[in-house]
Amino acid sequence: MSDFVSGFWNLWVAGITLVSIIGCAVFLKAVSIKRTSGQVDTTGHVWDGDLAEWNNPLPAWWSWLFYITVVFSLVYLVLYPGLGSFKGIWGWSSVGQWEGEMKHAAETYDPIFNKFLQQDLKTVAADPEAKQMGQRLFVTYCSQCHGSDAGGARGFPSLSDKDWLYGGDPETIKASILNGRTGIMPPHGPVLGDAGVKEVANYVFSLSGHKHDASLAAAGKPKFDQTCAACHMPEGTGMHALGAPNLTDKVWLYGSSEAAVIETIAKGRNGVMPAWKDFLSEAKIHLLAAYVYGLSEGK
Repeated sequence: MSDFVSGFWNLWVAGITLVSIIGCAVFLKAVSIKRTSGQVDTTGHVWDGDLAEWNNPLPAWWSWLFYITVVFSLVYLVLYPGLGSFKGIWGWSSVGQWEGEMKHAAETYDPIFNKFLQQDLKTVAADPEAKQMGQRLFVTYCSQCHGSDAGGARGFPSLSDKDWLYGGDPETIKASILNGRTGIMPPHGPVLGDAGVKEVANYVFSLSGHKHDASLAAAGKPKFDQTCAACHMPEGTGMHALGAPNLTDKVWLYGSSEAAVIETIAKGRNGVMPAWKDFLSEAKIHLLAAYVYGLSEGK
C-alpha cells in the first residue's frame, strides 16, 4: 500500500495530466496546418470507386474553440487542485467549502435553535414556532422510517399514538433520539416447536381480544409464562426498560395476522433506531424530541 502513497505517484499523475493537455494542443496545431503542395490531400478512404474523403484542416473558429479549452484547462489546474497533490494557488477543496457552508449555517441558525434549548421540552412542544421547526426536522430526518405523518410502517412504530416501546415522557423520547435504540426479540421456534409457536401466538391474540382459538390459547399460556413473560411481563403489558411491546393493546408493529405473529415468535425480530447525537446538534434533537412528544399529546 505504501507504494501508492509515495511522492512518485503524485508526479506521475501531474505529468500524465500535463502531457495530455499539451499533447492535445500539439495535435490540434498539426491538423490545422493547410497543405500547399498543390495536390489534393485525401484521407485514403474511397467509396464507389472514385468517391474520396478530403483531408482539410479544421475551420479557424473551430480550432480556436479547442485552443481556448486547452488554455482554460491549464489556468484551472493552476487555480484549483488537479495536478497530483498540488492544491492550487486558491487552496480550494470540497471539504473546505463544506466546512465554510456549515460554519455560515451555524452562525445563522444556531441562535434560533439554541433559544429553545434553554426551555423544558413540554414548553417547547407547545410553542407554535418550535412546532414548525420540529416538523421540518422530522420530515428531513425521521419521515423515511416513521412516515411524514409519523404514523409509522411495518417494523417502524407510530409516533402519533400513546403506545411507546421505551416510554413516552419527554426525556425518554429525547434519549431515544440521542442514543438510538436496539430492540431484539429472540427466536423461540427452536424451543417451542411449530405447534408450541402456534399455541403461544393464539395466547398472545387472546391478550388483546383478537380473534383466536381458545383451546390453543389455553395450551399456549404456560409456554408464554415460561418463555415470554420475562420481557413482556406475566400480564403481557410489556416492559419499557427493554423495549418489549405491550401485547394487550391492538398495536401490532409487524402485523396482526396469524402468519406475522407466528413468524415473530419463531424467528424473532431485530429493530434498530439509529443514534443521532453525532449527526444533529443537541438543540435540534431538543426540538425534535419536543415535536415528537407533542404528536401524541391530547390523544
